[in-house]
Amino acid sequence: QVHFVESGGGLVQPGGSLRLTCAASGPIPAGYAMGWYRQAPGKQRELVASISRLGRIEYVDSVKGRFTISRNVNNNTFWLQMDSLKPEDKAVYYCNNTEGMFSWGQGTKVTVSS
Repeated sequence: QVHFVESGGGLVQPGGSLRLTCAASGPIPAGYAMGWYRQAPGKQRELVASISRLGRIEYVDSVKGRFTISRNVNNNTFWLQMDSLKPEDKAVYYCNNTEGMFSWGQGTKVTVSS
């Protein structure tokens, strides 16, 4: 079973940037696409960015052009570069495969406020 540790969250002003890191306890099994999710207060967890093993990348419309997902060559570390942050990006951010089949980590909290 793969475990994830997310880090890099914090408090940032609107328009600012953060870089989130997801460290997996081991290589992600072949064929799995990985994603960054977020859960805002009172809302369901949503997948905001994903990257397949072959490098296909997708974003939810609300973050397109502002967020960038990437991974290392060993496929055990993933990043989410978040630019032009908005107050509505406030959430706890998690990583998992795109089916959410692994155990969820603690997440990393992002707050966007002036």
